[in-house]
Amino acid sequence: MSFRRTTMALRVAAAALAASCSTLAFAAEPQTGGVLRIVGTADLDHFDPTSAALVTTNNFLRAVTRQLVSYEASTDENVRIEPKGDLAAAVPQPTDGGLTYTFTLRDGVTWNTPSGARAIAAQDFERGVKRMCNPALGSAALTYYVDLIKGMREFCDGFAKVAPTVEAMKAYIEGNDISGIETPDGKTIVIRLTETAGDFVYMLSLPTAAPAPVEVLDYMPDGPEYRSNFIASGPYTVAEYVPDSKLQLVRNPSWKAESDPLRKAYVDEVEITFGIQPDAAIQQLQAGDGDMTYDIIIPPATLHMLSTGGDEKLMTMSVGRTSFIFINTVSDNNKGALKDLRVRQALQYAIDKAAIVQQWGGAAVAQPQNGIFGPGVLGYHEFDPYPSEGAKGDPAKAKALLAEAGFPNGIKFKMPYRNQNAEPAIAQTIQASLKKAGIEIELIPVAPSDYYSKFMTNPRNTKEGSWDIAPVGWSPDWVGGAARSVFQPQFTFNGTHQTYNYTDYNNAEANKIAQQAINATTSADAAKLWAQVDELVMKDAPIVPYVSEKIVLYRGEAVQNFQPYALGAQGDWTNVWLDR
Repeated sequence: MSFRRTTMALRVAAAALAASCSTLAFAAEPQTGGVLRIVGTADLDHFDPTSAALVTTNNFLRAVTRQLVSYEASTDENVRIEPKGDLAAAVPQPTDGGLTYTFTLRDGVTWNTPSGARAIAAQDFERGVKRMCNPALGSAALTYYVDLIKGMREFCDGFAKVAPTVEAMKAYIEGNDISGIETPDGKTIVIRLTETAGDFVYMLSLPTAAPAPVEVLDYMPDGPEYRSNFIASGPYTVAEYVPDSKLQLVRNPSWKAESDPLRKAYVDEVEITFGIQPDAAIQQLQAGDGDMTYDIIIPPATLHMLSTGGDEKLMTMSVGRTSFIFINTVSDNNKGALKDLRVRQALQYAIDKAAIVQQWGGAAVAQPQNGIFGPGVLGYHEFDPYPSEGAKGDPAKAKALLAEAGFPNGIKFKMPYRNQNAEPAIAQTIQASLKKAGIEIELIPVAPSDYYSKFMTNPRNTKEGSWDIAPVGWSPDWVGGAARSVFQPQFTFNGTHQTYNYTDYNNAEANKIAQQAINATTSADAAKLWAQVDELVMKDAPIVPYVSEKIVLYRGEAVQNFQPYALGAQGDWTNVWLDR
């Protein structure tokens, strides 16, 4: 799932950070009440769980929505990646040779509808899955489900012909079914797959698979009316929203604590303030004017001070995040130069990954990355198809490849970047390293909230050459065996453009082996197959990987029971309490 960078740290911080990972601050007893104050820079990408894609947005959705399956927030890395029943009473074992999953909904799970509490029904789950097929909405995760759930491809194909009006979309959803989803009664959901998939249960933890109440079909998906009439299923609901400024959550009156084993909902309200710069955000936490961060990267000088001072409110966690440069092989800029493998290989050799790691903060929180899978993802392995001494790059090799491709005097590319946190410095580091190889970079700053939602995910920008190379990042969409969630949405193309495969990259051989990995019956076999996929993709050089990272989290003094939520890569808003 698309994400942006976490913190930079210094090497000397490693021991302090590692020691702090298991440190928790507890009041004597949980305390109910108070306002949890969260500070961030950029707004949410979406309210609608079907279309939400940023990792940071998962924390909002954790508070206001529920899925069939989710995770327990925990400092124990094994506990926090184990699927648990959320709306479902339990995580079922598949039957029919691994092709059928039967879920039973818990008692007492409800929607907070305008007319009052109403039970969440099995049919609401099917409606939520159907909404993924809506062309007017879009789901970055659709590719995982569309050919896996029996009949979903046919349903989506039919939806593509529906007029993009509220009335027509509602009529299609309510008047047509996905054959592989059966709801024999209000509490039973039977899902039939087209093939075995060991990671299917993990997919159901994604917000995009959340049930949907029938009322949302009366509004344009994720539009202003949808947002102002938001219907919650989690412990909190939206009370006030000012774009790019403020989001206030209050208790959902229909939520019942006994129906939710994963969220305790200690605080009365959650208030998020957007537009806060990193230094100011950390100062607010230290002064007690804020409690947690939303999307803030701790400035390196501040992190150095906190870590060397032994601040126990620092914590690290790993979620398989990587950062890399996506290469635009679609546009005709420079006479289509980036369509030439040699030019893409030149970029691989030109980049100084070691310098970026140091800019990031050193080995404590980052390491050079050479493939599409990061550490912790099944299929990650040590290999370097474009080696250089000390990961510092090989400008001479890059220049030779450019000359061979017809650019003996170098070449110039346009590179956008998010004008947020440490990203301008990272962009300048990339620019400086490529210049040594004769590659000039024009830097184009883009507003943080627009970078993915409006700039990078607009196919017209790609086709028309608004960018040539672009620094992006990815965090696996789920935890556990998550290689599919890295490979499929970014590096496959089946004729339908995917949101984060900016260039419709595709490799038939890699797809074939990935399918074998998905169907593999053992983790060892899956790991070997995914490793082959990684090497095949990097042979084509559609991206330039440069770092994998750990996440560094920080909290205010009043925050107690700070337990990381895996999908949000942040402390769980729904389980902290306040000691003040």
